[in-house]
Amino acid sequence: MFEQMDALHPQETYWHLPLIGVDPAHQGKGIGSALLSHILNLCDGQKVSGYLEATSPRNLPLYERHEFEAIGSIQVADSPRIIAMLRKPRPMS
Repeated sequence: MFEQMDALHPQETYWHLPLIGVDPAHQGKGIGSALLSHILNLCDGQKVSGYLEATSPRNLPLYERHEFEAIGSIQVADSPRIIAMLRKPRPMS
């Protein structure tokens, strides 16, 4: 599994966003989006990509709304599938 993960990591400079979580009692209130927006603004300011590994299909729409794109999947045997996602930096306005 680690070999698959390493193979999908970007070659350019990037921020790896390893964990993001919101208490289930507070999900659906925009907290996850606020957390992502904050860090993605930093990525854009530094002109670096953001990379993450989505461990739940339920979270894919959130990441896609923030312009992450799937770049591959990671799976060994019958383990849950992990989706590697990348978001290129956006020009600052």
